Amino acid sequence: MPFKIIEKTKLWFAIPACIIIIGLVFLIFRGFNLDIEFAGGTMMQINIGQEFDAREDIEPIVREITGDTNPQVQKVSGAGGSDQVSIKVKEISSEQAVELYEAIAEKYGLDTETNANLVEQGSISPTISSEMKSTALTAITVAVILMLIYITIRFRDWRFGLSSIIALLHDVLIVLAMYAIFRIPINNNFIAAMLTIVGYSINDTIVVFDRVRENRKYYRSNQLNELANTSITQSIGRSINTSITTIIMVLLLFLLGVQSVRWFAFPLMVGFIAGTYSSICIATPFWVLLSKKGNQNSAPAKAKKA
Repeated sequence: MPFKIIEKTKLWFAIPACIIIIGLVFLIFRGFNLDIEFAGGTMMQINIGQEFDAREDIEPIVREITGDTNPQVQKVSGAGGSDQVSIKVKEISSEQAVELYEAIAEKYGLDTETNANLVEQGSISPTISSEMKSTALTAITVAVILMLIYITIRFRDWRFGLSSIIALLHDVLIVLAMYAIFRIPINNNFIAAMLTIVGYSINDTIVVFDRVRENRKYYRSNQLNELANTSITQSIGRSINTSITTIIMVLLLFLLGVQSVRWFAFPLMVGFIAGTYSSICIATPFWVLLSKKGNQNSAPAKAKKA
């Protein structure tokens, strides 16, 4: 017995629409949490060499000296497993950078004469960050266009290609909503996460569409709902099982990884769930809508010829 997916198209479209609207509200009032790779700023990595709490012990010092109300301070592992702190703040002067290092060095008894514990320090200008934004947007846009062309050629129907892109747009907007709601830093991991999610989602969508194409010969043009429901039912087990196994691995990264890995794993989990949802509840129902519209437009033309 096929699942009644197409009959509840409005519900499937409404659920992600609500999430996207909530994300838009957060974006309007708080904006994205742009890392220095995209916003420009100063980064510093210091080898503390002993146990410390980044949020409780070091972040207050960073806030006081730099004046940055939203610094990114996290504990990282250096060479030999040494305890290091990574600090990313808005652009500060060289004097402030020296003052910040000395304040942390004094708190933990580090060397202030040779700066031996200063592992790395640098800055990214707004010009470079703008280039990174442009590169990220270009990468995602080119990937989407190439996939649109490939799917249209493979299935010999532009409706499959357009429906796939709508599903991808859904996935991207859902993940962006999560970035806005949870204030996830947008950095180079953002580009990798988005491209991974787009690639994963399109693969799942193609599997469902391939089943639709195989089953078309068994249904008439006015049985699109039955065709889509049957195809989804036949492929839904494979889609869900694949997603679960993938999400389990990413969940382990989120639970066991350091903070930077967690901020990469969390969007991936959201994106994989959104990709599975869109393949079943967005792409195929949207294809049905386009196909029904095409049938309605072709019917008057056939009547006139008759």
